[in-house]
Amino acid sequence: MVRVALAQVITGRDLTENLRLLEEYARRAKEGGAGLVVFPEAMMRAFGNSLLDIAEPLDGPWASHVRALAEELDVVIVAGMFTPGAPSEAGNPRVRNTLLVTGPGVEASYDKIHLFDAFGFAESDTVEAGTDPVTFDAGGVTFGLATCYDIRFPALFTANAQRGAVVNIVSASWGSGPGKAEQWQLLARARAVDTTTFVLACGQGDPATQGIEAKGTAPTGVGYSAVVSPFGQVLEALESEPGLIFADLDPADVEEARQKLPVLANRRDF
Repeated sequence: MVRVALAQVITGRDLTENLRLLEEYARRAKEGGAGLVVFPEAMMRAFGNSLLDIAEPLDGPWASHVRALAEELDVVIVAGMFTPGAPSEAGNPRVRNTLLVTGPGVEASYDKIHLFDAFGFAESDTVEAGTDPVTFDAGGVTFGLATCYDIRFPALFTANAQRGAVVNIVSASWGSGPGKAEQWQLLARARAVDTTTFVLACGQGDPATQGIEAKGTAPTGVGYSAVVSPFGQVLEALESEPGLIFADLDPADVEEARQKLPVLANRRDF
């Protein structure tokens, strides 16, 4: 059994303020008994702002601050940041959209594979895509990682499950628009049922709830973070405002689901 927390926050341009927000919610998660706390994509800096000037390696000052906090609190922290990427073929500088995972005995990172070139936004203009699925172990539980647009691609979640994941984490800064929040909720439940895993879908809150105007087409969040069971049941959820939710995850629930609904064992590749 592992107790997890999802921190639905709204980040801005200032890195120091975003770190302060992360620390506040991480401490609240620890006080609530969580051994792992998930933060959204773009926790380092919100979309709609420059990224190239703040990207740093995983041993840089921003990540090191998060790492020190995780050690102090004795929790695993999952948070979205930006690391340096390779230039494009045209020579344009790029970053990587990275999930940092850090805590006592745990160190991993995932670079977003599926870039958000949709709904009028072109993430690939400034971001280099990752190539490989990533899983990690914490508290005797295997977790898989995904970021935002990745949630529309079931194969990644299946790949994580085949690598032993019983929980899939999706950190996001979901773009707003007609039907978009409903799609996010639907996809989180679908990916849980696809793979008979728990899904921790943690998104940025909706800036409009705090009177913050949207910046063009940048995906700055809609909220609706949720913990979903292996059968697609929403166990805990938020609406669009910032907040913190907790859930106790039992790997035995995944084992039971896979006995009753062996979709991973029955699947075929074509």
